[in-house]
Amino acid sequence: MNFASVRIITGDVARLVAFYERATGLSAQWFTEDFAELSTASATLAIGSTRTVPLFAPGSARPAENHSVTLEFLVADVDRVYENLTGFVRDFVNEPTTMPWGNRALLFRDPDGNLVNFFTPVTPAAIEKFEKFSR
Repeated sequence: MNFASVRIITGDVARLVAFYERATGLSAQWFTEDFAELSTASATLAIGSTRTVPLFAPGSARPAENHSVTLEFLVADVDRVYENLTGFVRDFVNEPTTMPWGNRALLFRDPDGNLVNFFTPVTPAAIEKFEKFSR
């Protein structure tokens, strides 16, 4: 089994896709006006409209109500990314901070309130853990 993607349901797909394109530097692939994906080598961030929810199960997902999931992106230099996002991101939860597990992390919220973590491994153990992504 491979973990393939995370999907965010939103009331404004274009706004959220534009946010993630700017924040990540990735370009989205649009499949319909209600669905787009931003793909990395290891996973995909899918963004779907509330109009797609009934295709799965009516009422099964509600936009802007996530309070338990963090979207995490491995970046080369979290401090530089923070500088680049300052003035663009409206809701920083914290500035780059070195966590006890060895990652330097930047937490912020996207326009729907989803928590996003951009992080850079900084200790030898953390660097080794994420080495497979830098190949």
